[in-house]
Amino acid sequence: MDSFSEPYTREGDDISLDQVRDKIRQLEEEHKKNGIPLSGRIIHVVHSLPITATLDTSKQRSNAPPTPPLENDARETASQSKSEWSLAPRYGHSAMISGIMSVSQSHEQIIVGWPGDILTPGASANASTTNTSADKILTTNVSSEERAELEVALKDFQPKESDPDDEKFQKATYVPVWLDDKIAHGHYDGYCKQTLWPMFHYLLWQDVATEYASADQHYPQYEAANAAFARRIVEIYQPGDLVWVHDYHLLLLPRLIRESLPEAVLGLFMHTPFPTSELFRCLPRRKEVLDGMLGANLICFQTYSYIRHFISTCIRVCGYEANSRGIDVDGHVTAVMHCPVGIDAERVARDVQRPGIQPKLEALMNLYEGKKIIVGRDKLDVVKGVVQKLRAFEKLLQDYPEWIGNVVMIQVTSPALTDSPKLERLVSELVAHINGEYGSLDFIPKDEFYALLSVADLAVITPLRDGMNTTSMEFVIAQEKTNKSPSVLSEFMGISKNMEDALLVNPWDLGGVAAAINQGLLMSPAEKAARHAKLYKVVTTHTSHSWAAVLVKMLLEQMGIQGMARQTPYIPRDQLEGLYHSAKKRLFLFDYDGTLAPIVKTPSMATPSEATLEALERLSADPKNLVYIISGRDGEFLEQHLGHLKNVGFSAEHGAFIRERGSSEYANFTESLDMSWMSEVEEIFRYYTERTTGSHIEVKKSSITWHYRGADPEWGLFQCRQCQDLLENNLAHKRPIEVLVGKKNLEVRPIAVNKGEIVKRILYRNPDAEFIFCAGDDKTDEDMFRALLLFPPGVKQVKMEAPLSVTLIDGDGKPPVELAIQPEAVFTTAVGHSSKRTLAAWHVTTPQEIVDHMLDLVRPQKTEAAAPPAEPDKSHL
Repeated sequence: MDSFSEPYTREGDDISLDQVRDKIRQLEEEHKKNGIPLSGRIIHVVHSLPITATLDTSKQRSNAPPTPPLENDARETASQSKSEWSLAPRYGHSAMISGIMSVSQSHEQIIVGWPGDILTPGASANASTTNTSADKILTTNVSSEERAELEVALKDFQPKESDPDDEKFQKATYVPVWLDDKIAHGHYDGYCKQTLWPMFHYLLWQDVATEYASADQHYPQYEAANAAFARRIVEIYQPGDLVWVHDYHLLLLPRLIRESLPEAVLGLFMHTPFPTSELFRCLPRRKEVLDGMLGANLICFQTYSYIRHFISTCIRVCGYEANSRGIDVDGHVTAVMHCPVGIDAERVARDVQRPGIQPKLEALMNLYEGKKIIVGRDKLDVVKGVVQKLRAFEKLLQDYPEWIGNVVMIQVTSPALTDSPKLERLVSELVAHINGEYGSLDFIPKDEFYALLSVADLAVITPLRDGMNTTSMEFVIAQEKTNKSPSVLSEFMGISKNMEDALLVNPWDLGGVAAAINQGLLMSPAEKAARHAKLYKVVTTHTSHSWAAVLVKMLLEQMGIQGMARQTPYIPRDQLEGLYHSAKKRLFLFDYDGTLAPIVKTPSMATPSEATLEALERLSADPKNLVYIISGRDGEFLEQHLGHLKNVGFSAEHGAFIRERGSSEYANFTESLDMSWMSEVEEIFRYYTERTTGSHIEVKKSSITWHYRGADPEWGLFQCRQCQDLLENNLAHKRPIEVLVGKKNLEVRPIAVNKGEIVKRILYRNPDAEFIFCAGDDKTDEDMFRALLLFPPGVKQVKMEAPLSVTLIDGDGKPPVELAIQPEAVFTTAVGHSSKRTLAAWHVTTPQEIVDHMLDLVRPQKTEAAAPPAEPDKSHL
C-alpha cells in the first residue's frame, strides 16, 4: 500500500507561516498563468455557525424610520435597529475559527453553517446546543422576512470583546443553512452523536445508548441535512472558489457538491480520529459515507495513522484501488494527507497574561501551599477517560503513599455533548471515594482555568481516544512564564505524535499512568526545561494559523497535480445525434467490461442486460452502421453472450483476434509472433497464486492474466506489485511482451497486439466513415483513444498508412488511404468521472449511460424534440 504523505517529522518545525503564505501566492500565480480560475474566496462549511442568534418576537414592527444606534453599540448588533435579532459568539471550536479568520488577510472567508436553535431573549447561550424546547423558537415560526434580516445582521456582526488580532483580519461572511428542527436535531443529536461520534472514537452505538439503539434510526435526517447544505453551497458558489468541508457532521456533502459542481475544488478535513476498517465496516451506511467523503479532491486527517485506517477502509470495505496519487473511484482520484490542528498560540499567551489571572494564580498557590498540583480538563464523555484517570490517580496514592497529603489533583469538567447520567454518577462516586480515603481531589470554576494551568506542577490529559486536544497545548503556553512543568498525555490522542517530549501513556494501564505521574512530579528542573523547550517550539510553530494556511496550500497543490484545468466534458447529446443522423457511414467501437456491462466481482457474471442487447441489435441493423465490440474477453465468452448478433463484429483478447460481422471465423494476429513466453509467465503466476488465497490464472490464446479480485485487497495489491516488478525486470526486456496492470488483475500480452491496432485496422478498411463513436473505461481502452487522435492542430483532412494489424494478416504493400472523417465527428468517450485521466474527448459516468445514448440514436427522429439534459439528473439535491 502506498503512503500518500510521510509520517510526521520535526523537519517542518522551522518552516515559517510567512513561507507557507509565499508558497500560496506562488501557486496562485502559476494557476492563473495556466488558465485555472481562482476567485480569491474560500468557503468553509461547518456544522454550526460560530454565533448564537436570539430573536425577540415581542417587539412590534413599525414603518417609522429606525433610530440610529449609538456608536458604541454598533459593533455588536448593527442591524438591531431594523430587526429583532441579537447575536453573540458561540464558544467552542475556537482553534478552527481562529485559523479560518487568519486566512482572511489574503482570501475572502465565507463560513456556511446551521445557525443553531433560535433563542428567545434571556435564554442561556448553552440552550442552543441542547435538544430541549425551552427558550427556543421553532424554525417553522421564523418568517422568510426574519430570516433575511438575520443575514443582514450577520454581515455586520463583530463581538464586543474582540482580540487585538481581530483588527488585522477582515470579517468573515456568515451564510446560514436553515434546517427544520426535527432534521437539525435528528442530524446532530441523532446520527452524529449517537452513531458517528462513538464509532470514530472506537465505540459502537449500543455502547453509549441508554436504550435500544439502531445505527440507522437517524440516517434520513443526516442525509437531509447534508442535502440542504449542498443546495446552499450551489447557491453561493462562484467559479474559482476553494471549498473546505469540516468534520464528520457533513461526510455526505463532498459527493453531493461534486454531482452539482463537478469543477469545484473541494477539500474535507476530519477533526476526529478515523477508526480501523474492522470497526468502520460495522456501520450499516458505510459505503454511502465513504463515497460521500471521496467526492472531495483532498481529504485531510490529523495524523498519519488515521490516513492508514482510511485507506485500508476504502480498499477493504468498498474495493477501491489506492495508488501514489490517492484513492481511485471510477477515475476520480481523491488525495489523502494529514495536517495536525494547532491552537492560536499568540492569543492563548495573551490570555494567560491577562491582569485578572495573577491574583487567582497567587490564591491557588496559597490555597495549596506545600502540595504538588496536578491539573486535568475533560468533557464528561465516556471517551475522555475521566474514570480511568481517577482510578490511575488512586493507583498513584496506593503505589506511592509518600504522595498522600502532598499532592492534589484538580479536575475541570464540562458537560458532555450527549447526556450521560450513568457516567456522572460513576465519576461522583469515584471522587467521593478517593477524597474519603486520601482527601486529594478538588474542583475549581472554569474561569480560573488559565491560572490553574500556570501554577500546576503536572498536567494529566489521558482520553481513551481523541483527535485534537487543546488543553495539552494551552498548558505548554501557560507554563512558559512559570514552572515549565511536564505533561502526561494519552498515546491515543491525535496530537500525541507531535508532542513526543511529553510523557506518553496508555490510559488503560493504570499502573503505567501512575508511574508516569510519579516521574513527572519528581522530574528535575533541567529535564523539565529541555522537554518544555521542544514542546513549546511545536505548539508555537504548528498553530491554528499555520494549519489553515497549509490547508489552502494543499488544495492549491492538488489543483496542479490533478490537472484540474482539464475536466473531461460530458458528451454533448445534441451534437452526437446531429452528426449521427447526417453521416452516411458510421463506426461504433465498444469495450465490453465496464462499458457495456458493469464491473462485477465474478467475471463470468458480467452478462449483457436486455437494454444493452437491444441497443446493439438496433444499431447493427442499420446498414449505415458498423458495430464492433473490442474486448479483453476471449472469443468463447463473446460468442456465448453476444454471438447471436450476426451484424456485430468482435475483437477478442485485447486485439489478438478479430471476427468480422457476418463471419464465424476469427483471424489470429499472433500466428506469426513468438508466443513461447507464455509458459514462463504462467510459471511465475502460479508461484503467486499459491501464495495469494483467492487469486487465479486465466490463460487465453494470446495472453495470460492473473486475477486477485477474490483475494484480501491489500495483500493482493502487494503481491500484484511484487509480481509486476519481477516480470518487468526479469522477463519483459528479453521477450516481445508488455505487462499491463488492470482492475484487480495483471496481464501479459504480445507487444504488437492491442486494441488500438484493431481500431486502426477497422478505420483503414472503412476510410469513408463519417462518424465514429468509441467508448471504453480502463487503461487498455486508452490505446483505442490514442489511435483516434488523428488530427494535428489545425488539420481537417488526413491520410492513414496501413497499420500493423493490416500487414500481419493481409501482407505488406498496402497503400495509404484518405479518411472522410472530420475532427468534430470523432466521439471518444471514457466511462467514469470527469476528472479521470484519459485521452478521450468526452465522458459519461456509468455503463448505463452509454446504452441510453445508443438507444436515443436509434429512436425515430422527432421534428421538434426538446434536448435532454447534458448531465445526469441531480434532482435528489
